[in-house]
Amino acid sequence: MFKNFALTVLIAVTLVGCQMKETMVLNEDGSGKISISMDMREMMAFGSEMEEDSLKINVDTIIRMKDFLVEKKDSIAKLDKEEQERLKKLENYKFRTLVNYETQEMLVDVYTDFKNVNEANDIMSAFSQSGSFMQGMSNEVKIEDDPDSGNLIGVDYSFRKGKFMRDAFIIDKEKHSVQMDSIAQAEAFMSSMKYTLKYTFPKKIKSSSIEDAKFSLDGKTIEVERSFIDYMKDPNVLDLTIELEN
Repeated sequence: MFKNFALTVLIAVTLVGCQMKETMVLNEDGSGKISISMDMREMMAFGSEMEEDSLKINVDTIIRMKDFLVEKKDSIAKLDKEEQERLKKLENYKFRTLVNYETQEMLVDVYTDFKNVNEANDIMSAFSQSGSFMQGMSNEVKIEDDPDSGNLIGVDYSFRKGKFMRDAFIIDKEKHSVQMDSIAQAEAFMSSMKYTLKYTFPKKIKSSSIEDAKFSLDGKTIEVERSFIDYMKDPNVLDLTIELEN
């Protein structure tokens, strides 16, 4: 999917499952909020048993990409132009890392507000960067200028005249194939990992392209769950078209 995140996933899910959740709240004017979170509490519970005598420090940090770009401007200036532009697109994103041993919580959350849902198209790129901001696991944030670290799966969002669309696609089929070969080695351990969509709309949902979706009582929120492995193999399994009532 994307290099930094894939490394984290492979380490985590070979032990126990993690859960991915993509959440969006869309307003009538097309503005809204979006986040992608990775819940690793199961991994944390397993790790706590293995490291009973180690020092446990709770972490709850939020890094604003806009501040990070200013702080690391000298390092970023050494990157190639394409990578600088990619990071610049992420300036409105925030990265939260939560590690709490008392409540057994471990979470990485990437989120942003948008004026138009098209601005959310960089969410996958932002999440791929999240591995660099997991402060509870590393003392230093690093920026890598690596041509292979780009996203392998992208998502396009659109919202026009009461019709919402989520279209996921493979960016680089060759790199995607290589990544799938790597993940295949850990597929048996990743079977419990899920990718969930939870979208809330300003009006009641009239129709959905996914038949087995769940809906809230007011009909404005839809929730869809798929196997993470299935989504990695074929991102079209979470393609979604929604029509709202007038």
